[in-house]
Amino acid sequence: MTRRQQWKERERFQKEEEERKMNLQIYVFVLRCIAYPFNAKQPTDMTRRQQKVNKQQLQTVKERFLAFLNGETQIVADEAFCNAVRSYYESFLKSERASRMVQSGGCSANDFREVFKKNIERRVRSLPEIDGLSKETVLSSWIAKYDAIYRGEEDTRRPTQRAHMGSVSELILSKEQLYEMFQQILGVRKFEHQLLYNGCQLDNVDEQAAQIRRELDGRLQLAENIARERRYPKFISADMEVLYVEELRSSVNLLMANLESLPVSKGGPDFKQKLKRSSMNNSFLDLGDEGDILSKSDVVLSFTLEIVIVEVHGLKSLAPNQVVYCTMEVEGGEKLQTDQAEASRPQWETQGDFTTTHPLPSVKVKLFTERTGVLALEDKELGRVVLNPTTNSPKQAEFHRMVVPRNSPDTDLRIKLAVRMDKPPNMKHSGFLYASGQRLRKRWKKRYFVLVQVSQYTFAMCSYREKKAEPQELMQLEGYTVDYCDPQPGLQGGCVFFNAVKEGDLVIFACDDEQDRVLWVQAMYRATGQSYKPVPPQLNRTTNRKEGNPKPPTPISLNPSQRQGVEDLISATPSRFDHSTLFRVLQKKTLQHRMNDSFSCLGWFSPGQVFVLDEYCARYGVRGCHRHLSYLKDLMDYSEKSALVDPTLLHYSYAFCASHIHGNRPDGMGTVTVEEKEQFESIRSRLMTLLMNQITHFRYCFPFGRPDGALKATLSLLERVLMRDITTPVPSEEMKNLLQKCLEKAAQINYSQLLDYAQIKVDPEEAADKQLEDMLMLGELCIEVLQQNDEHHSEGREAFSWWSDLLADHAEAFLCLYRQNLDSALQVQPADSWNTFPLFQLLNNFLRTDPHLCNGPFHKHLQDVFVPLVVRYIDLMESSIAQSIHRGFEQETWQPVRSLTNNLASVPLPKVPNLSLTLPQMPSFSAPAWMGPLCENTLHGINLPDIFNGSATSEDLFWKLDALQMFVLDLNWPEPEFAKHLEQRLKLMASDMMEACVKRTKSAFDAKMQKASKSTEFRVPLSVCTMFNILMDAKKQCSKLCVLDCSQEQQYHSRIDVLIDETFKEMISSLISKFAVVLDGVLSKLSRYDEGTFFSSILSFTVKAAAKYVEVPKPGMDLADTYITFVRQNQDILRDRISDELYIENLFEQWYSSSMKAVCVWLTDRLDLQLHTYQLKTLIKIVKKTYRDFRLQGVLDGTLNNRSYETIYNRLTVEEATAAVKAGGALQGLSMRDSDEEDI
Repeated sequence: MTRRQQWKERERFQKEEEERKMNLQIYVFVLRCIAYPFNAKQPTDMTRRQQKVNKQQLQTVKERFLAFLNGETQIVADEAFCNAVRSYYESFLKSERASRMVQSGGCSANDFREVFKKNIERRVRSLPEIDGLSKETVLSSWIAKYDAIYRGEEDTRRPTQRAHMGSVSELILSKEQLYEMFQQILGVRKFEHQLLYNGCQLDNVDEQAAQIRRELDGRLQLAENIARERRYPKFISADMEVLYVEELRSSVNLLMANLESLPVSKGGPDFKQKLKRSSMNNSFLDLGDEGDILSKSDVVLSFTLEIVIVEVHGLKSLAPNQVVYCTMEVEGGEKLQTDQAEASRPQWETQGDFTTTHPLPSVKVKLFTERTGVLALEDKELGRVVLNPTTNSPKQAEFHRMVVPRNSPDTDLRIKLAVRMDKPPNMKHSGFLYASGQRLRKRWKKRYFVLVQVSQYTFAMCSYREKKAEPQELMQLEGYTVDYCDPQPGLQGGCVFFNAVKEGDLVIFACDDEQDRVLWVQAMYRATGQSYKPVPPQLNRTTNRKEGNPKPPTPISLNPSQRQGVEDLISATPSRFDHSTLFRVLQKKTLQHRMNDSFSCLGWFSPGQVFVLDEYCARYGVRGCHRHLSYLKDLMDYSEKSALVDPTLLHYSYAFCASHIHGNRPDGMGTVTVEEKEQFESIRSRLMTLLMNQITHFRYCFPFGRPDGALKATLSLLERVLMRDITTPVPSEEMKNLLQKCLEKAAQINYSQLLDYAQIKVDPEEAADKQLEDMLMLGELCIEVLQQNDEHHSEGREAFSWWSDLLADHAEAFLCLYRQNLDSALQVQPADSWNTFPLFQLLNNFLRTDPHLCNGPFHKHLQDVFVPLVVRYIDLMESSIAQSIHRGFEQETWQPVRSLTNNLASVPLPKVPNLSLTLPQMPSFSAPAWMGPLCENTLHGINLPDIFNGSATSEDLFWKLDALQMFVLDLNWPEPEFAKHLEQRLKLMASDMMEACVKRTKSAFDAKMQKASKSTEFRVPLSVCTMFNILMDAKKQCSKLCVLDCSQEQQYHSRIDVLIDETFKEMISSLISKFAVVLDGVLSKLSRYDEGTFFSSILSFTVKAAAKYVEVPKPGMDLADTYITFVRQNQDILRDRISDELYIENLFEQWYSSSMKAVCVWLTDRLDLQLHTYQLKTLIKIVKKTYRDFRLQGVLDGTLNNRSYETIYNRLTVEEATAAVKAGGALQGLSMRDSDEEDI
């Protein structure tokens, strides 16, 4: 090792040794504060701090929640709770900010719980109401499940462990616990504590009170020296020098008053006396009561005596069965008696309790025997003993010779008894001394002295006579100095001497024992409060180390230098130390210990630490401003290292210092030093920078709004720091501008952090799809950040009403940074690409719901960018739909669509993530598998072919129109005028397109009907049914696609609904006309058999002639059956192929009415003619079957039994009767009455 290294090592060792000595000296002062506090108490109203979460616990919690999400726990939960836990796990537990919270040491399990609670409250409030289950019940259930997940199943079986010292630091601590805590804080070893404890006599209350009095005397002397030598600190004003000395004196007087208010002895009765002061100049406490001196009546002592009588020996003159007993009394008190005993065994073990005010009481114990004579008036006294006990008398039982009456045979009568006299708390020492003085006790004489403490500052040496309560003489010890002295010549009595000296008085004392002298000097040394400590003469003598007797070994062996070091620490005068420096070290180490313990303290001391620091400051005169300035420095050191510190704590200390600097005297100190002001200005500047940095990094300094209320407190503190003095408030604009600058920087920081988190590198050379994908993901993250800001950091509005506006400006600045990347990504997208619409929907759906961001700068820019795209998209869609209608109807086969997707174009639709609608792509469309029916009356669970029977062109048209309108609706365009324009345009377009569809369908229908057959072979083509279905679908879609809501009044762009109704009527009429033509053909064939016609005669003759040779079929059956078959089959076709029941019933009613009318007209034309049998039979069958078939199809009776049917029924009934009269069985069983029984 080189010489330079040796020098550095030696320098380091010396520095460590000096630091260790300073820590030990601080520990001595702390020990005395703990042992005998008289200024402070441990506060009981402080907020209990929660246990902090460390890295290992965070990882364990993550694993527990992940196990729950994977279904590896026994906790039963519904889907909503699982989703809430998943969101909590992803957004909080896995976030970097949660890890930072844990690393900062300010995160507790309660913080984790509050974040989850805040998250689920928003979710539960958005859930629909459930009958019988309140949302508060759901919240409570979810919180209980959260606690079960957080604790883990194994925690319920884990045995409780013994609490560590750190875990009880939040409680009120005992002295032993405080000693142990500050041993850890100052690095003091256990044996060092034991040596210092014994050396300081911490278990001796009187010594501690005497130490306080010496300390206060030293502080007063220091104040006098400062005033005399003018060694003042440098103040901001020279007028403060005199005030400074007065403050020092006042602080000492206040401490003396606090000490005086305590009971005389800690732990004893609250025995207090009024303090009376003499007018001596050397008195170290002058309260102005110069005329008051201590009187004899002020000294009151109260003693408790216990007299225990055990047995008597030497009783021989009495018979064995003679009864004996004892009495006991204290002079001036009551008399007590023991139980009776036989003379052969005089034993009692009886105790009597007495109280007396005599320091030298007289105790009498007598022995009696009973007299059995009739004339005996009193019992016989056998002996007595008189004792004068003191507090120093032996406590154990001893034999005492009793004084017996004359002529008593029991000359050696002895009694065994014990007299225990307790020492009262205000009696510090007692004993017999020789004494003489110049003022009192001028005669050298042995007296019984008692050192009495009247109050904390008043002691008196009182001499007493036997059986006297008041002292004979009284010497007030105030101002005296006690010390050992050599034997005085000419004084007889006493072996060792000591004296008490005061200006104008000298009192010499002597006793017979050296140990007794040491005890007396120590007791009087504590009582006088003198700074000089008397040393026994033998300790002053220098002895030869080789020849001298070795000292007895101490419990812990120390070499002379170590022993001397301990003595130096204990005997050091506190007033000679710079307690400001020592306290700064003590407070810094205490805070370091506090920040490293197991509690999330946020910089708050524990109750025990607050108590010790308060007591130290009061006892050793540490200025309040210095204390808080040091505290602020230490707290800011931790805060600058990313540790969580409660801003309320900073605010309290800063406000105290500011109030002191501006002369408001928060602690009664009116003096302000230059050093304090300079430090305050430095701290103010540093604190300003710190607070601005915290507000700039508010997402990371106050993650998820924790600690609770910290952001609000930080804003309030910043406003306080900006104040020039303690009364003038900060202008609102100044505060607002400062915060606005901070939040602008925060926007840049948050956005750059977001890019790093998403691992997105903005590169203009990347593919357009990749850039768009990145912008979509980045947009989702930006929305999440802004939502978190609003949820967790909006508490600032409680401090400032305009905080929400600043937060909105911050959001706009944040989105402005995103806007730059967004514009770059949109510029590289190919023309007529619609993949950017999902990005617009994502951003717009968030912005339009935010009252501060809706139609803000970014929102308007977003609209400006996408307006041309939307207009272009709708233009192309309109053109495409029009072309598809034209091409589709030209090539239309009018086949019904059995499957919506199988008959449309097969171009797939683009998948749009996180959106409810898939956008149609040019030039043609196909419905995705997940898209449901579009009509409003679609029934769930019914297949599409059962509902939709339109053509491919019409279905394609309706789906495109609906998809386009849904697309525009899902855009939720925020600007009302443009949104209304889009809606009007789409409704008008739909109306025009549907009008064209209806007209093209009508044209195709007319062409189809012209080509149709006119005979009974005619069957309604499927294409005609499809055309009917197209009109029905158009009718249904019209209410959705063509109606515009305007002030709750439905306004149509065109009368498309009227057109559809008229077209429907025309198509039905055309079809009915076709059916009527077929019926007319049948009736025309029946007209050949009219009566009087040539063809009728030929047919009748031919039938009769043929009937002679062969079996001729019944005339009219073929024609009727053919027509009935025609009707039934067309009914079935229409019923099966046309989907709307209402239109089917209308069609059947018109068909039936027209048919009956045609037959009625035909019969009316032949009123003058009798129907031919062939005609009659055919008409009966046609009419009856038609009536029955249409009734089965649902035609109502009112329509069935119309006037035409009644006319036909009556005519055919008459013709039937006439034929029955003329021809008999010519009708072959056909009848209008019984035709219902025939086979159909």
